[in-house]
Amino acid sequence: MALAVPASRRASTILLDEGNRVNVPNLLAYIRIGLTPVVMFFVILADDIDNAWVIAAVLFTIAALTDFADGYLARRWHITTTLGAFLDSVADKVLVTGSLLALIEVGRVWAWAAFIIIGRELAVMGLRSVVALEDHSKVPPSQWGKWKAATQFVAIGLAMVRLPDPWGPFYLDQWMMLVAVAVTLISAWDYFKRYGSSLRSKPATA
Repeated sequence: MALAVPASRRASTILLDEGNRVNVPNLLAYIRIGLTPVVMFFVILADDIDNAWVIAAVLFTIAALTDFADGYLARRWHITTTLGAFLDSVADKVLVTGSLLALIEVGRVWAWAAFIIIGRELAVMGLRSVVALEDHSKVPPSQWGKWKAATQFVAIGLAMVRLPDPWGPFYLDQWMMLVAVAVTLISAWDYFKRYGSSLRSKPATA
């Protein structure tokens, strides 16, 4: 007798050709990756395309919202997978890195701020790999990591719709970028504080 499939599980997949199915949270991650070069295109060519900054900001906001949606849906529908975790992490890094590089190209983001943000992502990615190899365990997302993503998304979005007048020495998006950099550094410190012991040499076992 065939077992009934819960409605939540049925809702979590989309039927494709010949019975193949695609995981909805994973699809959202693919969308996030796919939107990144489009956002970059409008940012870099903003001077040549009418309303390009608005279009870039809207597309970036949609892509950023998929970051929160895919994780929520995966947990709600109990369909967390290794591929899903990989795609979620990679899609975030692609979106943030691509957007920052495009904004550097047009002079709206400090290169040093982008270096810290991208460097943090690479460092934590390396730490996760070491923990997985040494302890055969996963490094779960932290609350600081979630705040890091949120502040980065807000800062990047504001840079795309920069207000005409600065707030003191900086524009609003630049103030927000300073906040994002600070939270980014704190989140890196938090990860290395909890899992940095995996980087220390361990004696060989007989």
